[in-house]
Amino acid sequence: MSVMTLLLLAVGLAMDATAVSIASALATPRVRVRDALLLAFLFGLFQALMPVIGWVLGNQFADAISAWDHWLTFVLLGGIGAKMIHEAITHHHPGGPDPRKDDGGKSPARNPFHLGTLTLMALATSIDALAAGVTLPLLELHLVTAAALIGGVTFVLCLLGVSVGRRFGEPLEGKLDIVGGLVLIGIGVKTLIEHLSAA
Repeated sequence: MSVMTLLLLAVGLAMDATAVSIASALATPRVRVRDALLLAFLFGLFQALMPVIGWVLGNQFADAISAWDHWLTFVLLGGIGAKMIHEAITHHHPGGPDPRKDDGGKSPARNPFHLGTLTLMALATSIDALAAGVTLPLLELHLVTAAALIGGVTFVLCLLGVSVGRRFGEPLEGKLDIVGGLVLIGIGVKTLIEHLSAA
């Protein structure tokens, strides 16, 4: 497989992670540089590790992975998105202090850049890379090269995604959590529909 083909594969695998990066930035009024770097690092790390795991698992697990990857993505992203919307509605107090902040800044429960939330989203968006890793030997790709490129492309695109989310999030101030949650649910639903339609 050519480098260009591998690059296209990496970009394709990184699309969901990029969309989630945009949604996370939309749901946060002020995104710190460290937040953006942590998100990009975790998403890139999971995208790089999952093909390696898929390679190790081998083709005997390919059917099992393909049968459940879309459901896992749907449940994780849908659950996180629904939680964001629920908390945005139940904690909204017009005219009062911003409920997203406490003495230390954003509440971890409602902060999409919280380490636990980022880890779950990184897992959810990298399941396809796990399934793709099963096919890498058939494509005669060098494992380390493929994993490094997939992870690197994801890192860069996620940083760009956060930047886009920050820019377009400003006009949506006050509705950011709801918009971000809806985007996450939409990605989960899209993934589920695509897999079910292809079945």
